[in-house]
Amino acid sequence: MILKRLVRMKPFERGLVFVKGECKRLLGPGWHWIDLNQKLIRVSTRSVRFEHADIEVVIKSGVLKDEAEVLDLRDGESALVWVDGRFYAILGAGQHVLWTSFHEVKVKTVDIGTARFEHDELAAILQSDSAEAHLQVHDVRIGHEGLFFCDGVHIGSFSTGRYAFWKSAGALTAVMVDTRECVLDVTGQEIMTSDKVTLRLNSLVTYRVTNALASITGVEDRFQALYREVQLALRGAIAMRDLDQLLSDKESIAAEPESILRKTAARFGIEVIKLGIKDIILPGEMKDLLNKVTEAKKASEANAVARREETAAMRSQANTARILESSPTLMKLRELEVLEKIAGNSKLSVVLGEKGLADRVINLL
Repeated sequence: MILKRLVRMKPFERGLVFVKGECKRLLGPGWHWIDLNQKLIRVSTRSVRFEHADIEVVIKSGVLKDEAEVLDLRDGESALVWVDGRFYAILGAGQHVLWTSFHEVKVKTVDIGTARFEHDELAAILQSDSAEAHLQVHDVRIGHEGLFFCDGVHIGSFSTGRYAFWKSAGALTAVMVDTRECVLDVTGQEIMTSDKVTLRLNSLVTYRVTNALASITGVEDRFQALYREVQLALRGAIAMRDLDQLLSDKESIAAEPESILRKTAARFGIEVIKLGIKDIILPGEMKDLLNKVTEAKKASEANAVARREETAAMRSQANTARILESSPTLMKLRELEVLEKIAGNSKLSVVLGEKGLADRVINLL
């Protein structure tokens, strides 16, 4: 005689009946008779995922086909799970059991071979606890371009935004490149001019990255490469000119190396917007010499101006004398002007006669 026992399953419970390690049947809600030698495992369907040490035995028995959805995900596959209209979890490779009797469950299997994960509900998916275990997330800031490599292979370049990638797809590397307009200072460069004067030069370059991929794959360090090219371009241009040319027109001298620099910088994805010379620093003895030369030039210019003014004054006096000599009436008017100035400072008696006023005044004095 086989002894039995009566068990009751609640509406949200299911019973797994094992006989000698094999799962024989699944008990639904209600009362059931089972043999005393049978093992009963109660599980709750309110928890969406069914996890058990012998889950493979239960799946192979086929007793779950009407109560749960069984997933068997291979390498390179993942599953997205929604429960009751809300995102629930990301499931990786392996076997999974999801109870469907108590909840509305939606499953979508995705291929992770493409490395990048895209979905319309990406924001909600990334908020789940399982996202961190399966996805690697990168944010590309404003004014930057993100370059992504999987196992050393370039898989995409992306502008501002948030991007997710499957961790199991391979080793992911992300490089953020600043594509905004930038300024590079090149200071303290010592250059010898064509007339053998050694000077120090401070310059600056305005540039921006136009080809992010070329800027990191075409050269080891794009900033160091640009710095080096600026130095070489300026050295070649200034070595062909003397000091006077440099000091007289710094802006036009920068035009030639700027053109050269634009061609070389374009090879590693950089556009040169402007090259300018900020400062030309001379040795101390050269400064003193230039100050003396400048002082001499200014003194010479001052003497030349004084001589020109003196010559002009003498020329004016000679012209006045010729005019007075040719016009006696104008001469008398001139004499009256002189007497007016003298009378203003002394007491003077004037006697008119046949001779000129100048003669009378001389006799009186």
